[in-house]
Amino acid sequence: MSEFFTKTDLSRKDAESIISETLNNCDDGELYLENSKSESIVLDDNKIKSSSYSSDLGYGLRAVTGEVVAYSHSNEISKKSLKQSASNLSSTLKSQKGIYNHEIPQTNEKFYKDVNPIEEKSLQSKLDLLKEVNNYTRAKGGMVQQVTASFAGEHKSIEIIRSGGEVLTDVRPLIRFNVSVMLEKDGKKETGVYGIGGRQSYDEYLKDDNWKKVCDEAFRIASVNLESKAAPAGEMKVVLGSGWPAILIHEAIGHGLEGDFNRKKTSAFHNLMGQRVASEGVTIVDDGTLHNRRGSLTIDDEGTPTEKTVLIENGILKNFMQDRLNARLMNTRSTGSGRRESYKHVVLPRMRNTMMLNGNYSQEEMIKSVDKGIFAVSFGGGQVDITSGKFVFNCTEAYEIINGKIGSPIKGATLIGDGPSILKEVSLVGNNMMLDPGIGTCGKAGQGVPVGVAQPSILIDKMTVGGTQL
Repeated sequence: MSEFFTKTDLSRKDAESIISETLNNCDDGELYLENSKSESIVLDDNKIKSSSYSSDLGYGLRAVTGEVVAYSHSNEISKKSLKQSASNLSSTLKSQKGIYNHEIPQTNEKFYKDVNPIEEKSLQSKLDLLKEVNNYTRAKGGMVQQVTASFAGEHKSIEIIRSGGEVLTDVRPLIRFNVSVMLEKDGKKETGVYGIGGRQSYDEYLKDDNWKKVCDEAFRIASVNLESKAAPAGEMKVVLGSGWPAILIHEAIGHGLEGDFNRKKTSAFHNLMGQRVASEGVTIVDDGTLHNRRGSLTIDDEGTPTEKTVLIENGILKNFMQDRLNARLMNTRSTGSGRRESYKHVVLPRMRNTMMLNGNYSQEEMIKSVDKGIFAVSFGGGQVDITSGKFVFNCTEAYEIINGKIGSPIKGATLIGDGPSILKEVSLVGNNMMLDPGIGTCGKAGQGVPVGVAQPSILIDKMTVGGTQL
């Protein structure tokens, strides 16, 4: 028996009957049930600063007619509550004229195991490991002023019931391990941050002392920034490193390729399907099928199996990312991109693992081709206008390039531009594609969902760089 009907007067048969009756004249909809458990443990200033555990159980009932979405949710799974939600939806959808869409593909594929990372490792073992992380990092020398280390784990079970008794289920593990190190030298303080994560147990990432690599990388980043000088400013060539810098693609380009923005014609890409939107050699995909990756899903939050969606192929716009509602209204199909933060939230078309695929050049070739520019290895915070694609990103690790060679590390560099223009300024695409370490979360419309990014190194011929004096 489903875990959602064991401690309630609501039977599956009752739920199916209420759903079928409510959605009978609608275009789409479902009952989305969710049971999520999460934990967070933080060590700071040589001691465990906080430890929390939360559990949430509830449902969301959605009915869709035309462009109208009626939604009701509750943290009480009962016959009375579901009937009340159904009544609320029926009163909202007063002109129900749709024909319920039963078409939804099935899948037997799983891209992660049904593990519970919270329970697989004891609380004491997590506390002990955080203390070991602290001692190991502080032993690197007197420059270490502060160490912050944290675990975050989640175990989420979902069940989707559609009209006619169709049932789809998924169990989703998720973890993240993060280390932050502050160093001080000659009165100058700098911080380095690094983390890893994905849809596996903690031990899959931390066994064999792999956690030391995270500490070492956070220390390395802080050490590099201690030696940095003021960033140059102006229009110049920029080499983006592989891996995490693809967050720029996610924010400045990816959101503009989501179905809702294009249906509403608020995206710069809405009327460019089939046209060249990027340099030749630029291919961008959104892939929900990568095993154990943070942005991967066996099924999306509407029950549609995820896929590898080619968005831009050799510079030509091929597809948008779609949920069921926007796909229906745009006369296309869902790409398995319907996502919601929890049962309390409506479905939105969202990215999963957004990646630029490999090209033919080495990173060394790119750097040698630059007389004056910067090499951006990693990004921190930034601001993006999703409609226009205009962005400002702060570099957390960057170097100057002079006469084809990497020079001094620089501090305070910001990359400024807009996604559609930058795509056409990409002149060389590297052959060293790398996935990000598993730390990404996207907050579109205030809903946070885990995502991934990846890219090889790329050379952008013309980009505005903002500098900050130290």
